[in-house]
Amino acid sequence: MTDDFLRYSCQMALPGFNEKKQRLLQRSSVLIVGAGGLGCPAAQYLTAVGVGTIGIVDFDTVSITNLHRQILYTPNDVGKKKVSLICERLQKQNPGIKLVPHDVRVTSQNVVDLMSHYDIIVDGTDNFDTRYLLNDAGVILNKPIVYGAIYQFEGQVAVWNVENENGQKSPNYRDLFPSVDATQIPNCAEGGVIPTLAGIIGCMQANEVIKYITKTGDILAGKILIFDAQTLQSRIIKIGEVTGTHINRLVETIFVPEISAADLKTAIKEDTVNLIDVRTTEERDEFNIGGQHIPMEQLYFQLNELDKEMKTVIYCASGKRSAEAVKLIKKRFPEAPFYSLEGGLKSWLEAST
Repeated sequence: MTDDFLRYSCQMALPGFNEKKQRLLQRSSVLIVGAGGLGCPAAQYLTAVGVGTIGIVDFDTVSITNLHRQILYTPNDVGKKKVSLICERLQKQNPGIKLVPHDVRVTSQNVVDLMSHYDIIVDGTDNFDTRYLLNDAGVILNKPIVYGAIYQFEGQVAVWNVENENGQKSPNYRDLFPSVDATQIPNCAEGGVIPTLAGIIGCMQANEVIKYITKTGDILAGKILIFDAQTLQSRIIKIGEVTGTHINRLVETIFVPEISAADLKTAIKEDTVNLIDVRTTEERDEFNIGGQHIPMEQLYFQLNELDKEMKTVIYCASGKRSAEAVKLIKKRFPEAPFYSLEGGLKSWLEAST
């Protein structure tokens, strides 16, 4: 056995997993979107198993609050770009594969170009706009998507848009969730997540990629696995054999202007900015940085009352709801100078330490 295959000897000893299967992995390419809680374990095991080319997309930097579940990073990495760190470390883990960093935010303008160079896509994102964008681009490009999601103690895994023996496509994300009100669903920073769940679901995603590439096992196409970390129970729900959606165009990405915590502190001192807090009353009573209080569910009904001339920064706990608020305002008033606080009050508090 050559040195190239010696490191993979344990997996090649599996029944039906031979040199031919290993070569399929080496000739394959996988794009992982998101270098966070799901992307880290998925990337680690796809690197270890010998996938030939792995692209990783992420534009974010490491935060201290990432470290409990994003285990490829250390406290010394706080403030550094995730995508460069993860590619550098994984390249050392397996010098025999190619790692490609994509330090960009996924948008409707670049998603097709990003995905077109890879065989299969791993969705490790934490926001619905990007999740739908990846799904829709996958359908248009005929690319399978390995979906993963985590929240508190529950995780989900599925494989979208897989061609069956009749040439038909399996269901995609929009078959299960035609649309979602993102403002009503907290993310990990707001709702919490048990860190081990990220590892479990991320590894399951990697497992689905391996099964798809090597054509072994029964992949989660046309169904979704739901896992409960508290009880260790899982169930698989069948969605259907064939997609019922017709996707032929992408939803255009709405650009959300952001302002950093440091720049906002300066603007507040200079009295050149308005503030709007879109969190709940309970959250605001616990801690706030001032400004007008308009809970997210009331914002739509008060759009016409907003000052469209003064620079205004909207804030929430993590930046998720504030970004949705800015999108809502920009749809009605595209030129209004509204900004979302980047990273929310989490970043504000980190900048104060």
